[in-house]
Amino acid sequence: MLLRPSDFTTLLLIVCISCGESPKKNTDKVEEKIVKTDTLPKTENDPSPEELEEEQAFVLTEENAIDFFFNYQKELKKNKVRLTTNMGSFTLELYDDVPYHKANFIYLARKNYFDSTQFHRVVKDFIIQGGNSDDRRTAKKRADIGRYLLPPDTKKGHKHHRGTISMPSSETDNPHKLASPYEFFIVVTNPGSYHLDGSYTPFGRVIEGMDVVDAINKVPVGDGDWPWKSVYILKAEVL
Repeated sequence: MLLRPSDFTTLLLIVCISCGESPKKNTDKVEEKIVKTDTLPKTENDPSPEELEEEQAFVLTEENAIDFFFNYQKELKKNKVRLTTNMGSFTLELYDDVPYHKANFIYLARKNYFDSTQFHRVVKDFIIQGGNSDDRRTAKKRADIGRYLLPPDTKKGHKHHRGTISMPSSETDNPHKLASPYEFFIVVTNPGSYHLDGSYTPFGRVIEGMDVVDAINKVPVGDGDWPWKSVYILKAEVL
């Protein structure tokens, strides 16, 4: 059942989205903290130039984000996104019954937010985390799109199986685990990382190119699990 925006009003808090709390690996050792072109043919579900212009002038806030995504998802029929990286591409299928997170991801992809961001945290045999960068352009994109969080949606029965895409939450004054909308992580653990269930919101899964995800998970990393050699998201395409 789709909850209306008013059901989430009391959850929304004003926090800084740039600080993210990500999942922690379930281990008996000391836990590692994981903080953090060609043009496609136009289809009938692609936004019109007028709609794109209106979106570009719109800035999301804590006050308007849920209302915006509530309306945005009602006309949204597409549910697949291809991420092309400098190590290959993979395709995600987003869950229709997690509408706000699905709408958010597609909205950001259409605004080219993910392009030139990185998989900035790689935890071996656990997750890869993307959507951030040390490039000033990423910070500018976030400022242009807006500052907002998303409420958790963890009761739809989706588990953190291998290949699941999920959303980290803000760690700043955030008892309700509101999600940082600009970042995401993909589970690599086989068969899954089920200790994350109930704390983070799974909103899709990898349906093609899991070998690329595994390859990213194998890159050498330095302090803070940041890859020594940058793994860039070159393009995010809504299919």
